[in-house]
Amino acid sequence: MKKRLGVFVLAASLLLAACNSNSETSSTKEKEDGNKTAQTQVIKVASGGELSTLDSAHYTDVYSSDMIGQVVEGLYRMDKNHDPELAVAASEPTVSDDGLVYTFKLKETKWSNGDPVVAGDFVSAFKNVVDPSFGSSSSNQMDVFKNGRKIREGQAKLDELGVKAIDNQTLEMTLEYPIPYLAQVLVGTPFMPKNEKLVKEKGEAYGTSADNFVGNGPFVISGWDGNTENWKLTKNKDYWDQKNVKLDTIDVQVVKEIGTGTNLFDAGDLDYTVLADTYALQYKDSPQAHFTPKAMVGYLSPNHKREVTGNVNVRKAILQAIDKETFAKEILGDGSTAINGFVPKDFAKDPENGEDFRKENGDFLPYDLKAAQKSWETAKKELGKDEIELELLSADSALAKKTIEYVQGQLQQNLSGLKVTLKSVPLQNRLDLQTASNFDLVFGTWTPDYADPINFLEFYDSKSGLNTAGYNNPEYDKGLNDARITLANEPEKRWDKLKELEETLIEKDAAVLPLYQGAIGYLKADRLKELQVFPFGRTVSYRLAYVD
Repeated sequence: MKKRLGVFVLAASLLLAACNSNSETSSTKEKEDGNKTAQTQVIKVASGGELSTLDSAHYTDVYSSDMIGQVVEGLYRMDKNHDPELAVAASEPTVSDDGLVYTFKLKETKWSNGDPVVAGDFVSAFKNVVDPSFGSSSSNQMDVFKNGRKIREGQAKLDELGVKAIDNQTLEMTLEYPIPYLAQVLVGTPFMPKNEKLVKEKGEAYGTSADNFVGNGPFVISGWDGNTENWKLTKNKDYWDQKNVKLDTIDVQVVKEIGTGTNLFDAGDLDYTVLADTYALQYKDSPQAHFTPKAMVGYLSPNHKREVTGNVNVRKAILQAIDKETFAKEILGDGSTAINGFVPKDFAKDPENGEDFRKENGDFLPYDLKAAQKSWETAKKELGKDEIELELLSADSALAKKTIEYVQGQLQQNLSGLKVTLKSVPLQNRLDLQTASNFDLVFGTWTPDYADPINFLEFYDSKSGLNTAGYNNPEYDKGLNDARITLANEPEKRWDKLKELEETLIEKDAAVLPLYQGAIGYLKADRLKELQVFPFGRTVSYRLAYVD
């Protein structure tokens, strides 16, 4: 089931002078071991945003997903080559002849409170995600299981989900349709187990603080009360593979401003922090700056339920009025590139000829000032308005602020009569406003869990918990269903359907307004080895890392 992924590269960089300053960070500790000096396995790292939850059913941001990935482990985990390998699963599953029923045997592993990890912990966790009353934004991820979609749409009972515990060590999954890349799917955060006993005991408080949570991963979290901007990860002595975990302690602090992160790194107070925009250019010549591919898309999501942004010509005008090339090269400056589609390049290949999806499907609604202004004038006539004001919402990270400021300038300069006001709020507030559909336009990013175009396209399924924009096209929904089920065993026809769906999403409906394909640049101390930075899904893992 392994599938090697190619992804896009980000340029990040740092001053050579900074290299010397961080060769021995302030977090370096030493201990005497006979006549030898050994470094204590302690590092300090930055998170670009707050930790909003430790509940794998309720996360909606990459920062929370990253932390959940440090403290919880599912059936599979990512190896050092970014391929799925067995984790809690004891062996590869037995699979029925029709490719629909998978039976996993589980290792004997423990939660950090000493409870055994059992098959029922997976079953209850998956049911939490799909249960409409639970409110998970990842509910559509459970569509892979039999009756998953019917349950979240209220057409089937929760107990009819195609997952069950045969016994404590045996988990059976019945799929809705064959999925040859299932191992990649199961690495995703929504497919993590949760301690069923603790979930029942804590109720809605589960995952809201370190005290209301237990994990089964390589590290244990402490010091996070739901609001604190620093916490600690310590080696989990009960982790099944703890002999291969080298780090003893990871001190995590929230650092939203890239400049603050670079200053802390230069001062020796961080071993890892991300790079972006002008700081990537500033630090371009240092070996401590690293470049990792990222299949991530930054986009604007228009609220289809509102009068102005519900107008397709407004949406097309906005998309084509933004010079994305200049933004990626001169504003971000971190190796990101403009994108004229929702599926990134170097992400998925045509099953017949190996051609890249983005290259094959071409560009949709690229920057074109004349076309934008034509659509804008049409939209104003349709709306009966000469002056229009829109609010653009984002999180309050440095990158988000920089993005919406650029968009504001472009739109007000290029579309006459348009005023754009900006609203930057903490990430959780932004997510809450989105969920309540309380926005005109919102800036966000999407990173897939696995390498298939549908993981981008189903974002705008009308029933998706992520589709806070309210896009609703029955033909689009039907096409997604065809790609999932009807064409599951006809890879080339399925591929053509996926291309057609993206064209509908962007060219026809301008349902989402893609801006750039990103990548991740970061500064890493010389002493920190074997850090895993992923091209998709979660960003980083410290499981294999150590200091030397």
